[in-house]
Order: sequence, then structure tokens, then C-alpha cells
Amino acid sequence: MQRTFGCSRFVYNYFLARRKEAYEAEKATLGYSKCCLELTQLKKELEWLQEVDATALQATLQNLDAAFQGFFRRVKKGEAPGYPRFKSKKSQRRSYRSKRVGENIAFDGYSIKLPKIDWVKAAGYSEISGRILNATVSQTPSGKYFVSLCCTDVEIQQHAQTGAIVGLDLGIKSHVATSDGQLCENHKYLHRSEKKLIREQRRLSRKPIGSKNRAKQRIRIARVHERIANQRSDNLHKLTSRLVREHDLICIEDLAVKNMVRNRRLAKSIADASWGELRRQIVYKCEWHGKRLQVIGRFFASSQLCSVCGYQNAEAMDLGVREWICLGCGVSHDRDVNAARNILNEGLRLRTDSS
Repeated sequence: MQRTFGCSRFVYNYFLARRKEAYEAEKATLGYSKCCLELTQLKKELEWLQEVDATALQATLQNLDAAFQGFFRRVKKGEAPGYPRFKSKKSQRRSYRSKRVGENIAFDGYSIKLPKIDWVKAAGYSEISGRILNATVSQTPSGKYFVSLCCTDVEIQQHAQTGAIVGLDLGIKSHVATSDGQLCENHKYLHRSEKKLIREQRRLSRKPIGSKNRAKQRIRIARVHERIANQRSDNLHKLTSRLVREHDLICIEDLAVKNMVRNRRLAKSIADASWGELRRQIVYKCEWHGKRLQVIGRFFASSQLCSVCGYQNAEAMDLGVREWICLGCGVSHDRDVNAARNILNEGLRLRTDSS
């Protein structure tokens, strides 16, 4: 696997330099097909490239071509171009993708078969549904290896229709507040492990650069970060799966998370809450199970409006105001639950207008 990581990195960097030189010298673009022809000749000159899976090297060229296509697309749109960069040997995240040809990739529940490697013991799913297309082998900064199998012809069993509807307000004090009054706890996994992370990073700063002890300490820090990420991912999947399973219509805000993290006082808490990932999971799970999703505009004043009479309270713009009494109807509101109810009302209004 390490050999394939290295060969894939070499091929990516080699042909990135080739495409750059060809454009600077002749204004010519080397596409995927031309790079494949050159790769065949290169493998004859460098025999060690023949020791790894050929489809992994072809997939590397496909990734490079996709990077250039994305670069050209962003240039046309006037966005930040993001020219493809060379891959560093010092990077702690490594991966390659192998295509299934015949029976070179298989999984029996206890072991996985990979090209050029044969059977390797693996812990994971007991069975794989559908037909395997390719396998992506990756290594995390903590040194663990993972294999992700891409399958087709997979049938997803959809959740039963419940007829329930809900509005969601994302926050920091309460991770998610629902329109029916439920407050989901924000576990703040990064905050919980921050002291340990600081302690381990302080130890790393004392290790001599290039020493074995420094390499061991780097892995300890990577394991702390990996545990935080795993905790956060597990909680998000459980939360989003429950929301999609129990509701047929979900209304949610369109938050500009990229702009919100510019607030230096709230950036760490917002990043730890992972609002963008939570929305991404809700979107694809709604598509999987045939549920409906309504996104509300980001400038809708969900926290300032009374969900009963519609009175707008400008004082509610202050994040410190957690509860307030409506001057129009006298109803006492919890800030987050009231915002969730306003989001639900606005979502129903948008769906009515569009129909």
C-alpha cells in the first residue's frame, strides 16, 4: 500500500509538471488520453512503476484531469482559480483508487481482496450489497488504513411516511432546536478534549525535529484529533438519521457558515458544531428516503419574530437574549424554539406559494 501511495504521488506530480511545461512552451494542453500514452512509455523506463496496480495509476491521471477541469471551470466563472498543486511526501493523508477488473476486488465479511495485495484481514461491514466498482485505500494521519468500496445497483430501503413536519434552528448552546420544543445537546467534543490536545501539542514542541520521539508524539496528537472527529461524526449521523426517519418535511436555514466563522469569538464553537456537515447529511438522506427538504433564506429574521402573532422584537438580535416576552401577544418565547417555529412557518409558506 505504501508503495502504491508513493507511485501514485510520483505519477501525479510528474504529469502535473508535464502539463505545465507543455502549456508554457507550446500553449498545448495534455489531456487524459495523451497522459495515458506517456504513462505506458514511462512504465517501461521506470520498472518500479510496474510493481503496483496499473488501475491505481490511471485513476491518479483521472484525478489530475479532474483537478484541471475544475480549475478551468472556476476561471470561466471568475472565481478563485485554485491551480492544481504538487503532492507532498510529508503529507499524512494518503490514498489511491483501484478499479475492479474481474475478481481482483472482493469482500467476504472478514477479509478484503485488493489488486497486487491479495487478501487482507479487515473489520467492517458483514456484507456488501450491490456490485463493486472500485476500492479506495486511504491512510489517516494516525496510521490507520481504510478501504472504501464504491458499489452500484444498491437498493436503499426507504423510511415509512409519518406525515410529521419540523423546523430546525441550528445553534451553539443547543445544537439543534426543533419546532416541537426539543433541544438537542451540543456536546462540544473539541472543547472537551482541548486540554488534552494542548498538553500533547506542548509535548510535541519539546521534541527535536526529525527524531523518532517527535514522530511518535505526532501520532498521539493525530489520534486525539481522530477521536474528536469520530465522536462528532457519530453524533451527527445519529441525529440526522432520526430527524429524517421521524419527519416527512424538514425546514432548515441557509446559513453562511463560511462568513460566520470569521467571527474570532465564535469561530471555534461554530466549527465544532459542524452546521455545514449536518445540513449535507440531511440533504442526501432526504433524497435517499424520499423525504422533502425546504431551505429558508439566510436573511429571514427567524429569531426576532414572534411565532404566534408575527411581532418583530429588535432586541432579540442580541445573542445574549435567550428568552423574551412578545409585546404584541404576551407569549413567552425560548429563543431557539421560537426561531425553529418561525422557520417551519416560513417553509410551509414557501411551499404553498411555489405550488
